[in-house]
Amino acid sequence: MTLWRYILKNILGPFLFANGVIIFLFLLQFLMKSASDIVGKGLSFWLISELIALNLAWMVVLAVPMSVLVATLMAFGKMAADNETVIMRASGMSLYRMMVPALGFAVVVTMGLVTFNNDVLPESNIRLRTLMSDILRKKPTLSIQAGVFTNETELPNYRILVRQTYEESNDLRGVTIYDLSDPQQQTVVLAEYGKVSFSSDYSKIFMDLTDGEIHQMESEDPTDYRKLRFERHRVAIPASGFGFQRSDATKARRDDRTSSAAMMQEMVDSIRDAREQKVDNLRNRLLAESRKYIANFVSVPAQGEGAEYMQPGYIPYSDAVAEDRLPEMKVDTVATDTADAAYAAIADLKRLKSFIESDAGTVKFDNNQINKYLVEIYKKYSIPFACIVFTLVGVPLGMMARRGGFGVGAGLSLGFFLFYWACLIGGEKLADRGVLSPLWGMWAANVVLGVLGIIITIRTARETMVIDWSKFSRLLPRRYRAKQPQSVANPHEAS
Repeated sequence: MTLWRYILKNILGPFLFANGVIIFLFLLQFLMKSASDIVGKGLSFWLISELIALNLAWMVVLAVPMSVLVATLMAFGKMAADNETVIMRASGMSLYRMMVPALGFAVVVTMGLVTFNNDVLPESNIRLRTLMSDILRKKPTLSIQAGVFTNETELPNYRILVRQTYEESNDLRGVTIYDLSDPQQQTVVLAEYGKVSFSSDYSKIFMDLTDGEIHQMESEDPTDYRKLRFERHRVAIPASGFGFQRSDATKARRDDRTSSAAMMQEMVDSIRDAREQKVDNLRNRLLAESRKYIANFVSVPAQGEGAEYMQPGYIPYSDAVAEDRLPEMKVDTVATDTADAAYAAIADLKRLKSFIESDAGTVKFDNNQINKYLVEIYKKYSIPFACIVFTLVGVPLGMMARRGGFGVGAGLSLGFFLFYWACLIGGEKLADRGVLSPLWGMWAANVVLGVLGIIITIRTARETMVIDWSKFSRLLPRRYRAKQPQSVANPHEAS
């Protein structure tokens, strides 16, 4: 137990360190990607902090498996470099017993991450989506530049032109306001000085003007012109969208990214029931249409009755046997609407084809929805299970590397994680398109790396060569190969 605690201690430190570094890198990527949506909108510090905290949920899901791999590589690499694994083996402790605390740690992390994926991540995603929607809907703070009119998106019914602005304050100089809110009246406000401010709820913009004039003219009667002079005047301009308004996340619609596995399983069952009902309706429609066409084109007259309506070139036959038993009869009328009947039949077939394609399209859409939800269900378990798979791979690789540095652990784990992530994304795309089953699409990477880890672990435990690097060195040019030590002849040796 003492050795197990020692191994766990060597794993826990690198795990926390790697987790912090990886999350920090993800956070930098998020900030660089979302800076244009956040900067310039006057968001408070607490609102930005909440946005970052909500993004940490998906970062943790991706960082934890990779951190397990880094920690395992660093821990066993350090112990191998210090010959501690050799001492453990000499004392009778096999590699499999050394792996027990590492696998136990991976199992605990896996169970915690599964719970996190089903309880914390969906709620975080739904709140994050709602918050980002509110932020994107909020307009940037009003930007008034000297010599430039405000645009229509900022103030729809007003145009403001300022000759001079002051960066250290909200003071303005040479203010011109064109009021376009009333089509029946043209209003222009001129002022020597001004100051801009928002109301407490950001619903209005106040322009406090000094030493100015108001010019008004009726659109229908240009002769009706008024000019007013003022020393102080306040113009209240409606400003919708400048204030931040929070939406209720509990009322937002959930999808595969904002639902737990249990919620998505209920959606899958509901879609399957609806799909089966659509398939039954399509089957019944096809049977009904088929019977109708068979009745129209294969029907024959009753026993003993003659054909009273014939098309040109047809000979009346009895329905009893396939030979002429009917008495000779004179045909008085011949059908002349053959083309009309054919066109009507073609129209009916086109209508039936349209119905079939429509129903088949809805069934295909339902299948795609089922695959999408199943992919997310399996993903909530396959990504946490990667902690166990990475432990199987990391323990023997760390002992082979015999290096306990963060650079070695991060470098090796990055290669494996890129392979794992490429398989996961590719499997998700194939599963969404129905090319691959959602189960295999999400678990194929775990199966491949798990089998590889078991093979490497067994060969390492048996102390057999896992990778013969000399075979790869032969593929390199001779000048890049490692030089082999040459034996030196003894000059005193008799020839």
